[in-house]
Amino acid sequence: MSAPVNSSFPAPGVNRSQVAWITAGAIAIFAGLRLLPTGTNLSHMDFRVDPRAANAIEFCDPLNPQFIPVVAARSPVTLTIVTSAPAVAGREVRAVVTLRTGSGKPVAPEDLLVAHTRRLHLLLVDPTLADYQHVHPVPARRAGEWEFAFTPHRQGVYRIFADFTPAATGRGLYASVDFDVAPTADAPVATEAGTAPGWRAAGAVERDGYRFRLTTAPQPARAAQPIDLRFAMERSGGEPVRLEPVMGAWAHLVAFDLSRSGFAHLHPAETDLLKAPDAINPVLNFKLTIPRAGRYVIWAQLNPGGREEFVPFGIDVME
Repeated sequence: MSAPVNSSFPAPGVNRSQVAWITAGAIAIFAGLRLLPTGTNLSHMDFRVDPRAANAIEFCDPLNPQFIPVVAARSPVTLTIVTSAPAVAGREVRAVVTLRTGSGKPVAPEDLLVAHTRRLHLLLVDPTLADYQHVHPVPARRAGEWEFAFTPHRQGVYRIFADFTPAATGRGLYASVDFDVAPTADAPVATEAGTAPGWRAAGAVERDGYRFRLTTAPQPARAAQPIDLRFAMERSGGEPVRLEPVMGAWAHLVAFDLSRSGFAHLHPAETDLLKAPDAINPVLNFKLTIPRAGRYVIWAQLNPGGREEFVPFGIDVME
C-alpha cells in the first residue's frame, strides 16, 4: 500500500513564522510601490461624478467614436475662461482657461496624458458653426491654468470644448464653457447655424487649388446607426498632394450639431504614418454614430503641403 501524500502547509523545512514574515514583506513592498509618485496627485475618484447623477459624462472609448453630449451631461471637471481684454471679432485675444475637478483640485500638465501630440485640446466654434478653430493652450504660472491666443472671425457667443485624458484614468474626458465676442464694423453678419457661407452640404469644396470631398454611406445617413465617412482630396491638374500628418494623424474630422450640444472628434482608419495615402487622390475613411436626426456640420482638419486647412461640410441625418 502506498504511503499517504502529505498535503499539509507549510512545506517541510518552512515553518509558519517564516511564511508570515514573507507574506508581510510582500504586502509592505506592494504598499510601498503604490505610494511611489506617478507624476499626478489626482486619482481615478477625482474624475468621477456622483453615480446617482443623470446624464453624467463617462470615459469614452476611442475605438467606438460617438457624439458626446458635453453640454447636457455633467462633467467631473469644470472649465472657466478669462480673457485679457474683451473679445472682438477679427482681433487676436489672449485668454486663460482653468481646469478643476469637482472638488476644486487644479488639473495641471502632470495630471494629463499626451493624446494626439498634446495634453489639452480646445475646440472653439461660433454660433453659426462657420468659424471652427482647434488650439493647444500651454501651462500658465498657476496649476490648473492654461493660456492661449486666437482670433475669432465672427461675433456672438463662442463655445469652447476641452478634450483631454487624465493620467489617473487613461480615458478621454471633456468639459465646455462659453464666452462673448463683440462685433466690429467689418465682422461677418451672423446667420442661422448650418447655413453660413463657407460650407457645402456633403459634396465638394474647392479652395486654394484643392478639391475636398466628403461622402457618407449609407445614403442618407440615419440616426443611431453607424455612418461611414469617406474624405478625399485632389489638386487641380492632377498634381501630387503632399499630405502631411497633423496631431499624429493624416486628418481629423470634428462634427457639431446646430445647437452645439456636443461634438464628435474622429480619426481615420488609416493610422500608419509610415504609409502615406495615395499622392494623386488621397482617401481617408472614418466611422461615426450620431444619436439624433438633424443637420450637422463636419469640419475636416488636415495639412496639405505644409499649410493647415479647416474645411467644413454639412450632412443631414435622418430618423
